[in-house]
Parts: sequence; C-alpha cells; structure tokens
Amino acid sequence: MTDLRDHGKLSARDREILKDVILTYILSAEPVSSRSVSKHGKLGLSAASIRNVMADLEEWGYLMQPHTSAGRVPTAVAYHLFIGSMMEARAVPAKERRYIQENLKVGGADELMGTASHLLSELSSQMGIVVTPAMGETVLKAVDFIPVSGRKVLCIVVSSTGFIDNKVIETEEEIPREELVRISNYLTESFGGHTLREIRERLLRLMGEERAQMDRVLARTIELARTGFSVGEVPGVVVDGTSMLLSKPELSDVQRVRRMFEAFADKARLVKILNQCIQGGGVRVLIGEDSELTSELDFSVVATAYAVGDRPLGTLGILGPSRMEYEKVIPLVTFLGETLSQALAETFSGEPPERR
Repeated sequence: MTDLRDHGKLSARDREILKDVILTYILSAEPVSSRSVSKHGKLGLSAASIRNVMADLEEWGYLMQPHTSAGRVPTAVAYHLFIGSMMEARAVPAKERRYIQENLKVGGADELMGTASHLLSELSSQMGIVVTPAMGETVLKAVDFIPVSGRKVLCIVVSSTGFIDNKVIETEEEIPREELVRISNYLTESFGGHTLREIRERLLRLMGEERAQMDRVLARTIELARTGFSVGEVPGVVVDGTSMLLSKPELSDVQRVRRMFEAFADKARLVKILNQCIQGGGVRVLIGEDSELTSELDFSVVATAYAVGDRPLGTLGILGPSRMEYEKVIPLVTFLGETLSQALAETFSGEPPERR
C-alpha cells in the first residue's frame, strides 16, 4: 500500500470497477483479472482500460496482487469502503426471519445462546459465536440449595436474565432440608438484585464478624453462599460452525487450519475481540489489521451486542474469511441480536420460581 487515495477522490469509474472486483472475488474466491471484469460489460471498457484502473487501485491500496501473474484481490480498506458506501444491504428474508424467531422462542437462556450461535452459522455458512455473561457479573434472581446426599448440596443460581449455574458443593456438616430452604429464601430476598460477585464479597466480610461466629444459621448461610457463588469472572464463549470454515478455499492450507484452531482455543482473546466490536453500539466489522485475530488469519468479524432492557449481556457475531457476503451477513447479525434480546426479555420477565 503506497498511496491510499482519499475515498472521495475515486471517480465513479474507479468505484464501479472496484465494486465489481469485490463482488466477483466474494463469489469466486479467485483473484480477479481485468478480462473477467470486462466480460461483465457494465462499463463498456476494454480489458486494457480496466487493467490500468486496477493498477491505480492497487497503487492506492484498494487491491493487492497475491502472485505476480495472478489477478487482484480486495484489501481490508476496499472492504470497509464497500461496506460503508457501496453495498446494498439485503433485508433478512421473511422466511429466515420466521425461522430465527421460531427457534429463539424455546429454551432457557443457556439454550438460547447455543441456538443463536447455531443460527448464525447455519444462515451465513460461517462460524457463529456468542459471548455469554460472566456468571459472577450476573444479577441474582433466585437461589436454591437442595440436599443430594450426606453433606453434598446442589446449588442452583438463577440470574435475573435467566442464566442458570448448577454445582454440587460439600458442606462441613449435614444440613437439614428445612434449613436449606430458609437459607435459600433469605439469600433470594436479601440479596436479589445484586451481582453474585457483590453478594459473595459482602458475605465474606461477614465471616470475620463476631455475629457470624455466634449465629449458627448465619454461619451456614455464609458457608453455602461463599462456595455456591464462587463462579467464574470470565465470560463464556459458544461457538458453532467450525466445519463450515474448513470447506472454504482459503483454508486449504494445513498450516492455516492449525493457526485457526489455535486462535479459537484462546477463548479470552475471542472474548476481547468480540467485546471490542460493540464499543460504540450497533454492528461493528473488523477486517484484517483491525485486530490481532483477523490480521493473523485474514478473517473478518461482524458482531453486535445483545441485551435485556438497558443492560448489555454479551456479544454475538459471525467470524470467517474476509471474503464474506457482507450484504447478507450484516443484516443477519443485526436481526439476530435484536431477536435474541427480545427472546431473553420475554422468557425471563416473570417472577422467580415458587420457593420450595
């Protein structure tokens, strides 16, 4: 990239040829030659004239030549220009809208995350990713402690947005069921509306107080909550459609496939990149040098936030080779984010489950 001419200085002919190259490359995955552009006949120009324009576009940083004798392919700058001012975004077809809405009507919050990831992959033929909230940062709606056997107790934590965390914990002594019910009710009524991290910190401070040492029930409450609310502070990641990417021509190289799997194994980096996408709201697109991951793999990420009311919960998006159908993918991600937010709000707008 030696010039990178201002977008506004591109002539109508420059833009039309660049758009043709981008659309042709998205469909074919093969470097585009001036001859193939001239065959489309949209501008009535000779292959030689188009070749000169493509050479200028390469000099200005919009096209690159992967091999000496090959045609040219778009750069990240070209894709951003295409997304910003050239593409004609397609509305999500009515049939797909209904399909998404019907599938996101069923299941709890955790199941909805998996469904959303699958729908993103299925309808885009790319990889679908959903970042779920860190359980420690979710707001408590209800908690139940249920005796399992001996000193083992099942702790069920339900967040205000319906995410459920189950774990079996072991207590210092066996606790009667009736007392577990009282503790469950106390924690739900006293701490509902606070994050699990806040609740755990408040209860840990109580451990050193004399009252906790004297009050057996309070001591047991602190013990159960300290263990039961010991949840991860890092968001989870639900991924679907890795097999979709393996069929892409860009991933015919074994080394590149290995790098892809190594990158996807680093969940923390995926979360960081996807969360970077939603800064400023709306749908964000990262291409090439926009992030470490997309640069490393020559991939793109199209992502948006999902929320319940004014409270953002996480991010969802599509990840795949930069040669993706942005005209289709961007509206799809937008609609899925809106539909998932609505599904979560509707599913978990009711009262907490009846106390045992």
